[in-house]
Amino acid sequence: MKFKNKITKELLTFIPGGAHTYSRGPDTYPSNAPAILEKGKGVYIFDEKGKKYLDYGMCLRAVNIGYAEKSINKAAIDAIIKGNNLTRPSTIELRAAKLLVSLIDNSDMVKFTKNGSTSVTAAVKLARAYTGKKIVLRCAEQPFFSYDDWFIGSTNIPRGVTDETRKLTKLFHYNDIESLKKLIRNHKNKVACVVLEPSSTEHPKIHKKDIRLCKREGNFIDFRKENHFLKQVERICKENNIVFILDEMITGFRWHIKGAQHFYDVSPDISTFGKAMANGFSVSCISGKKKIMELGSITNKKQERVFLLSTTHGAEMNGLSAFIETMKFLKNKNVIKHNWNYGKKLMIEGNRIAKKFGLENFFYFSGIACSPNYNCFDIKKNNSLEFRTLFIQEMLRNEVLMPWISIAYRHNAKVLDKTLNSLDRALFVYKKALKNGVKKYLKGHVIKPVFRRFN
Repeated sequence: MKFKNKITKELLTFIPGGAHTYSRGPDTYPSNAPAILEKGKGVYIFDEKGKKYLDYGMCLRAVNIGYAEKSINKAAIDAIIKGNNLTRPSTIELRAAKLLVSLIDNSDMVKFTKNGSTSVTAAVKLARAYTGKKIVLRCAEQPFFSYDDWFIGSTNIPRGVTDETRKLTKLFHYNDIESLKKLIRNHKNKVACVVLEPSSTEHPKIHKKDIRLCKREGNFIDFRKENHFLKQVERICKENNIVFILDEMITGFRWHIKGAQHFYDVSPDISTFGKAMANGFSVSCISGKKKIMELGSITNKKQERVFLLSTTHGAEMNGLSAFIETMKFLKNKNVIKHNWNYGKKLMIEGNRIAKKFGLENFFYFSGIACSPNYNCFDIKKNNSLEFRTLFIQEMLRNEVLMPWISIAYRHNAKVLDKTLNSLDRALFVYKKALKNGVKKYLKGHVIKPVFRRFN
């Protein structure tokens, strides 16, 4: 791909991919998106010239309160003043560990690090050490677990990963329990762990014929009372001595302050968290049951150690202080309830606008109210990157950046009004594009998925 923007060219000159996360790269955004950002405040971002955009990307879902939240920033700065990273464990490190263990029902021990990839790979290593088995089963529909070889080898861009490594990760399908059972049968006594997110674009399927989820309005269902997909996964893992790993990078501290595992009433052996842990500060962790986590300890003299995580900056005081303050803020301001309510209003009102234009079969909001998604289809009702590009482009014309929908506490009624007004204008163009052809309205390249083999 060729890019005309001067800043984009510089980014691509000095940084492979133009950003330190591929999903931030210029190929994943329309040509009218800001090429580079200067700062963020609340739910607004500003480019290098000071132009302001309402943001729904929210730092790749890492900010669930708002950019530069005063109390959280202060907690981080106070920790920096104390030295930020010391020779021995810090008091903040212990406070953060005790807090995390107290919050997450199924966690006896925790180890902090800086990013989700590291945490999930550590979980896989523990599972292999605990079971003595090698094969990893991971959910096919969930797009990202780690940048490490065990995961990348199972994607469509495995270059650089050995064939031996690729063979050790197998894919099952979300809400398809038979696909998981089949893999376990085919690789009997060789499966170390099952890795998946609790939910992403859809809830776990309830195994009752008379219950149908409303995908467009985010209706609440008490999943703790139902026999659903995740509970079946948990049960199968226990029956087959397989470690059950829940990756809560996105769901953690959004679905419930105790995690989506509490919301869905499941008990994973290992959980991984990140993203919304510290409102944008770099914190991730692996937590879980003592019988597995203590393999990475130094107290058990009866068995061989696992070299789990050992990172110089994994427990920096600024990030862990931000985590502690973020949890306090979530509780005091009832953030999670706010975000659920905001998402439901956005979905209902957004779908009402789509219906007004007669677009309800071509564009609609669906998914889970605290983390909705939108769907873009062409005239043949095929999922379309061209129409998705057009939609993001037109929202940007109205100074709203919506590459996906990540809701934060600072998204309020005023912000919702602006969003819906922008949506009305964007869907007006969307309707014309369906009639006259999308290429007539696209002003640049079509966005591309991160996981593709060629540029």
